[in-house]
Amino acid sequence: MNAVMQTYGRIPIAFERGEGAYLISTDGERYLDGAGGIAVVSMGHSHPQLVAALTEQAQRLWHVSNLYEIPEQSRYAERLTAACFADAAFFCNSGAEAMEGAIKLARKYHAVNGAGERYRAVTLEGSFHGRTLATLGAAQNPKHLDGFGPPADGFDIVPPNNLNALRAAIGPQTAAIIAEPLQGEGGIRPLENEYFQALRATADEFGVLLVLDEIQTGFGRTGKLFAHEWAGITPDIMACAKGIAGGFPCGAVLATERVAAAMSPGTHGSTFGGNPLAMAVANATLDILLEDGFLADVERIGALLGDGLVALTERYPEIIESVRGSGLMLGLVVRAPHTNGDLGNRAREHGLLTVVAGENVLRLLPPLIIREPEVEVVLAALDSACAALKSNGDG
Repeated sequence: MNAVMQTYGRIPIAFERGEGAYLISTDGERYLDGAGGIAVVSMGHSHPQLVAALTEQAQRLWHVSNLYEIPEQSRYAERLTAACFADAAFFCNSGAEAMEGAIKLARKYHAVNGAGERYRAVTLEGSFHGRTLATLGAAQNPKHLDGFGPPADGFDIVPPNNLNALRAAIGPQTAAIIAEPLQGEGGIRPLENEYFQALRATADEFGVLLVLDEIQTGFGRTGKLFAHEWAGITPDIMACAKGIAGGFPCGAVLATERVAAAMSPGTHGSTFGGNPLAMAVANATLDILLEDGFLADVERIGALLGDGLVALTERYPEIIESVRGSGLMLGLVVRAPHTNGDLGNRAREHGLLTVVAGENVLRLLPPLIIREPEVEVVLAALDSACAALKSNGDG
């Protein structure tokens, strides 16, 4: 038996190093990383600024725990909140932890304001918020819940982009509305900007909190620092992780001052959260994200890649139905009888790594540093992949 617990259907490739947008396998094969570690390796592999920041910090101090002041953490929190809607941040290690913290914070806010009965959240079908028991309950995906008992209580799920259904689900026990601006695992399914604006207005009308899951969409992925900026609204609480530190484990719960004030010493915690190593890399990542023109380049390159993918659907309509997404978070809707796995396997044979999602969608989540030459590599690999599927006689 393999000593690693078999929770993943792993692809039989191992990588020994990475260079920018590329990964090199142990047998010397070179792949363009169109999966980006599932939207994590935002600055590419072995980015010199991130490597330098981590190396310098590792030579000084790794860990002290949150029993003490961590200057790197305070500096990052100040810089991050200055760049977004939030006034305060709590640091953890992963997206699931960030969502757990966001759910706890929403409940605690109402409790300290005399409405302890408000603990439920309205969530959206097709969501993915993590693999903990609470976050599985929030998404209620039967495949992910199978074998783990009844889903955690406290969540009422409704169809996305349906305001009437959402309003009908809000009751006296509702504490929050939880949504991803662009559903990742669910199939790169965007929420309409008008719907997002209505979520904000509805939360205000009913006195509930708007909690956004920007774990996958945040830190430049869609061409804005955070995806909710496209709709011109702000949340009360936001969970983020993935690209926050360019691949070093880190997550955060961000909140406005009035909501964050509900937490006091002992109400929540994390042993590793916000440790000096993570904060060093997070600060270095933020340096790059905030450089003049960086996010504009992500938007520009995302549009270029998106246009190329649309052209691909026109050449292979029997294989690709449509293109979804924003910035460098894009998805190809694969037409049956073909599957996203089939197309992803063919793309890998032509040197491109991708990742599957719901609704038979193949995701592209490349590093945000890609430019025109990498776009050409992605499109050429996908063209070859589609041609190979077509020549099989299945198209």
